[in-house]
Amino acid sequence: MYWRSYGRMVSRRALSMLQHITIPRGPIELAADLHLPDNADSAAPLRAVVLSTPGSSVKEQIGANYASRLAARGIAMLVFDPGHQGQSGGEPRDLEDPYRRGEDISYAIDALTTTPGIDPQRIGVLGICAGGGYAVHTARTDHRIKAVGTVVPGNMGTSFRGFQPDGPDAALDALADARIEEARLGEMTRANWLPDTLEDAAAAGLTDIDTTQAITYYRTERGGNEHSTNRRLSRSDSLLLGYDAFHLVDPLMTQPLQVILAGRIGNTGSYEAGMQLWKMAPNPVDLMVIEGAGHYEMYDEPEYVDAAVERLTNFYVDNL
Repeated sequence: MYWRSYGRMVSRRALSMLQHITIPRGPIELAADLHLPDNADSAAPLRAVVLSTPGSSVKEQIGANYASRLAARGIAMLVFDPGHQGQSGGEPRDLEDPYRRGEDISYAIDALTTTPGIDPQRIGVLGICAGGGYAVHTARTDHRIKAVGTVVPGNMGTSFRGFQPDGPDAALDALADARIEEARLGEMTRANWLPDTLEDAAAAGLTDIDTTQAITYYRTERGGNEHSTNRRLSRSDSLLLGYDAFHLVDPLMTQPLQVILAGRIGNTGSYEAGMQLWKMAPNPVDLMVIEGAGHYEMYDEPEYVDAAVERLTNFYVDNL
């Protein structure tokens, strides 16, 4: 058995059922939620999608917003906390390893292929923000994935290299020195994904709309979650700096691709990354730009999320 249930809840609003499960991942377990249509007990096996969440996000946040809606439209959705984060196992905590994030997706597919009522030949993936890049990178070589959907997809390697004021090579030198110091002191350092408050952001001169909207989603009651620490193990950064989510997409990721983008271009890089992905992919099927939406508004604003979910539903029904 690849999964076991830890309870079942029925959401009448979303017309979907929720099972809390765990997924074996080598020596650790991933905490996951399986969102099922309310008619999941019918005889026909279900198409299913693994959802890869944004960096720093846990399954109860953006993933739940999309998974519950898609399940209500007849698609089984599996969303999980990445290893080393949220309620999943793994030490050290707060590690953001892009390669392990991809492996997490494949372990989640292992779980779905042995789940009663799921058709193992109709499994797709949905990646949001950084999770979009992780989903694409995984789909290149895991062809159990039959369709690839993305919402505001990001390439974390490109983003992190662009964030370095003195260039990525200087950043890697500094990270090397920092890790030597960590070894000497016997402790690991962590960095914030975001300022913890709007006041902290203003003090740091970060007043752009994307940073503001990210904080008001992740760091307030609107979207915050006790299991989302807003901390990243600093040694993650060297892995991210050397990563390219879209490497070899053009010859290897032959599955149907959908790209959904926010129309307001900000500083997250997701619009540019999504367009790059669209041009690179061998089998681009559907491109949607939601006018007026910003990157973080695609996380929970009903007008924009519902529009994306309707398009995603059509894509998965047509391609799974």
